[in-house]
Amino acid sequence: MSDPLSSSQANDSEGHRLLIGLIGSGIQQSLSPAMHEREAAELGLRLHYQRIDLDRTGSDARALPELLRSIRTIGFDGLNVTFPCKQAILAELDDIADEALAIAAVNTVVAREGRLIGYNTDCSGWRWGFERALPEARVEQVVLLGAGGAGCAIAEALMRMGCGRLHLVDADPRRAESLAEQINRRYPGRARAAGPDQLSARLRDSDGLVHATPTGMDKLPGLPLDPSALQSRHWVSEIVYFPIETALLRAARVRGCAVVDGGGMAVGQAVGAFELFTGLAADPGRMARHFQTLLAARSAPPPSAPAAP
Repeated sequence: MSDPLSSSQANDSEGHRLLIGLIGSGIQQSLSPAMHEREAAELGLRLHYQRIDLDRTGSDARALPELLRSIRTIGFDGLNVTFPCKQAILAELDDIADEALAIAAVNTVVAREGRLIGYNTDCSGWRWGFERALPEARVEQVVLLGAGGAGCAIAEALMRMGCGRLHLVDADPRRAESLAEQINRRYPGRARAAGPDQLSARLRDSDGLVHATPTGMDKLPGLPLDPSALQSRHWVSEIVYFPIETALLRAARVRGCAVVDGGGMAVGQAVGAFELFTGLAADPGRMARHFQTLLAARSAPPPSAPAAP
């Protein structure tokens, strides 16, 4: 397949403005637009990042064919893709990078010469965030809760990190079994599907838990598991970042667990996507600092109204 967009293509005409989009459900609080626009400005590029929120139109992943026709017509330079479209979009693309094809999920799409090409930066992005937060963490046995698009990418990352046994749990047992089969084709015998009722038992002998479902988001509050299954020796990694402190992370902290919030993956995948969109090297540290600034601004109390004269 073709190589990622080169810097000469990204700046093919003076004043060219890159148009990037994000397709997903409940994405109004996403910080990806601001991260990409700020990093582009730091590098002297003009970039506009547009949210395309399926919740706003009451639609779902079945709207992808129509949306992508519009994307082609309007002339978007690229897209990020999030829940619930990371797997559904595979059938709508002209080409898919080998890594994304192996993972069976796409979170980044580059438009080039009229073709839409899919990539996956969730795999490297999650690993970057995890190793940055917990560089010494053991990953010999891990429970991965969630076998959707994000879970597929994280499973691959864990295999590359040397995970010896990966326990896959999903509300849909068939999805967990499918991912286990997919992983075992490339890493024989290292993945095993388990039902939700077996999660506590699988955690008992594991080093940590990765939570890769939407539960805990502002629009889907709550806990994805009984927190009594967590022990202080466990680490817990979360992919949700709005809110940055989910109910799961609060419960894990109370039990003495080391935790990794969803911000690391959010920044890590954005770094990879930015480089695919622009052909330029992003500065991960700068993007991480900007992410933290954005979070702080979001959590700050609104300014008080001026006193009446």
